Amino acid sequence: MRARNLITCCLLIALSFPAELSARVVRVVIEARQDVLGGRSWGDVGAYERITGRVYFEFDPNDPINARIVDLALAPRNERGMVEAWANFMVLRPKDPSRGSDIALLEVSNRGGKASLGYFNAAVFSRDPEDEEHFGDGFLMRQGLTVIWVGWQFDVPPDAEDLLRLHAPTARGPEGRSMGGLVRADWVIAEPTTTLALGHRNHWAYPVADPESEDVVLTVRDGRDGERGVVPKSEWRFAEETDAGVRESLTHIYAPAGFEPGRIYELVYPAADPRVVGLGLAAIRDMISYAKYDPESEFRVRHGIGIGISQTGRFLRHFVYQGFNVDEEGRKAFDGLMIHTAGAGRGSFNHRFAQPSRDGHRFSAFFYPTDLFPFSGRTQRDELTGTEDGILEAHSREHRPKVFYTNTGYEYWGRAASLLHTTPDGLEDIEPLPEERIYHFASAQHFVERAPFRDWPRLTAEEEAAAFRGNDVDFLLNLRALMTRMMSWVGKGESPPESRYPRIADGTLVPIDRVRFPDIPGVAFPEVIHVAYRADYGLRWPEGIVTKQPPELSRAFPSLVSQVDKLGNEIGGLRNVEVRVPLATYAPWSLRTGLPGPQDELADFRGTSIPLPRGPAEKNRTADPRPAISSLYASRDAYLADLETAARELVSEGYLLAEDLTRIMDAAGRRWERWGPVDR
Repeated sequence: MRARNLITCCLLIALSFPAELSARVVRVVIEARQDVLGGRSWGDVGAYERITGRVYFEFDPNDPINARIVDLALAPRNERGMVEAWANFMVLRPKDPSRGSDIALLEVSNRGGKASLGYFNAAVFSRDPEDEEHFGDGFLMRQGLTVIWVGWQFDVPPDAEDLLRLHAPTARGPEGRSMGGLVRADWVIAEPTTTLALGHRNHWAYPVADPESEDVVLTVRDGRDGERGVVPKSEWRFAEETDAGVRESLTHIYAPAGFEPGRIYELVYPAADPRVVGLGLAAIRDMISYAKYDPESEFRVRHGIGIGISQTGRFLRHFVYQGFNVDEEGRKAFDGLMIHTAGAGRGSFNHRFAQPSRDGHRFSAFFYPTDLFPFSGRTQRDELTGTEDGILEAHSREHRPKVFYTNTGYEYWGRAASLLHTTPDGLEDIEPLPEERIYHFASAQHFVERAPFRDWPRLTAEEEAAAFRGNDVDFLLNLRALMTRMMSWVGKGESPPESRYPRIADGTLVPIDRVRFPDIPGVAFPEVIHVAYRADYGLRWPEGIVTKQPPELSRAFPSLVSQVDKLGNEIGGLRNVEVRVPLATYAPWSLRTGLPGPQDELADFRGTSIPLPRGPAEKNRTADPRPAISSLYASRDAYLADLETAARELVSEGYLLAEDLTRIMDAAGRRWERWGPVDR
């Protein structure tokens, strides 16, 4: 932190509260307190302050509400018989709470970061928000929200001091003996290398317990479902190559001949001393309960909304599925949840030797316990296994939060999102529960592309229609509008807009072989889609213990996607202005064109943008079946007029805010400069 923003008041205050009042938050240590941007006023709410410090938890292993935390009973206990953990936290709150909304937004931090200000405030992303650019237009502040971040993930990269993390205890066997189990790591690399780290995305990794064990197996294959070939142990070892040479390492593997880009390497190995990973779920539960119910809380509120993005959207689905929205005192934790870009997934958040960063895509991080039945909030039956279950089944009606599921087209292609609202066989629609809304942002990719257009890779030859890996359909503006609707739903009981998603019944939700995508020269349509498998992780999986690595897969659940219009833009769901008044085809998928390995597989997270031909000459030259821009709009002004009409319709429908019209129109003008017609 810069000297000018050094701690203005280093309190190091230890606040100890009775356990019955603190929702098992037993101590809060405030390390720093400072005014946000020197005390700037945010409209009627006034100034904000930033509070940082540590929060200490205790968990009762004998409380039935905690029985679902895997290995909690095997963790060390203090003199009161409680299991301890602690995390760092940051809070932004109105300096005068009476001028705020009385609602907290607790962001479950994706891999230790902080995304809410970037997503909602049009701000520059920062792990340590303190400068003007980090607060953007102050949207969350102007709403009067108290914004909370707290560590929940134990294995975030250890060398990053500005990440949020949970310090979780290690589970032990009888008489304190070390416990072992199997761990799996996998990789698809883009560049040649001799060294691979066991941790996902540079996260902390469980070290191999015995490098010479027969359980150590490294395999390689060329396709997601390809046959695994064992890599002989004579060709690799547990070590890493550094600038100083090759050194032994229990958290890396080294191959003198190198690992090949585009192939799938998978290592199964024995590890020891599992952390009690599920305490992350309980820490989030208890932090929001502390804010809501402890009269001595430094950031007291009446209502709590949770936001999770991608990984942590899946975390929140796991959270409600396993019943964590009830605290140890039997009270409701979150009143509302905004679960963004999670698709139908959950994750590795509460099992022995879990690695929370691991997930599962078409061509990376394969077959971790992410896309597992059940998928919908409403209880359903898997006819193949006879299992009946639902994501909200664990909670009684009075403890169920109100939920927004927001997904892009990518999650339908890459995260099996259709299973949120279809039967497990993919043949019929199901209606969300009254507590749920489902919003599909048509044609958008997993995140809004922030890189300059000139940096997007071109995927087609010059003589063909231009296609780029990247997609800037802006759903962040929808999230701003939906945040205000969620606040009204939990705070005032006002119903939000109806769900908007593609449906089987009206033909807008279909298998991929029925998508009527236009035959654009040089642009291949995918023949594969991510699917959720029925997976066998071993006989002890119901206890949260994996004994079969890799898992045995059986029949997949079908994934469906939105049908498209004649331009190739998705019909079902919420169509933003980029799709309603188009200058391009926005596909939420991208093939691995130009990347090592299979070219017909899906690339992670990104979509494809295919500008319409500008005029007749370009249309004829490229043999593009789509209409030219010049035939759709008589001029730039005509285009902008149509787009403004579409934007105002979205405002009236409740999916955009009137204050964002200027931002929308400015972006439209830039889009015309990029792709507008140059001939007639």
